[in-house]
Amino acid sequence: MKANQKKAVTPKKSENIEGYTIKYHANGKTRWSKGKINKGLPDGYWEWYRPDGTLKRSGHFKIGQPVGEWITYDQEGKVYKVTQKK
Repeated sequence: MKANQKKAVTPKKSENIEGYTIKYHANGKTRWSKGKINKGLPDGYWEWYRPDGTLKRSGHFKIGQPVGEWITYDQEGKVYKVTQKK
């Protein structure tokens, strides 16, 4: 690939279930993220997952802006890191 060429990015498969937007990893089966969209932006509580299905991170948005406590989990599901967003 030449330096000025960009790799084509395939959009993630997604669906809307009971008001939640769910996006999937490239395999199309494992959940990548789950949360609500408001005015085209993430809003409220969101979760992200690893390709094996384990929870990777969770946190809250206020109309697109990360706020409050954000938690990163290790592969066993234990809290690895907690970050406070303003």
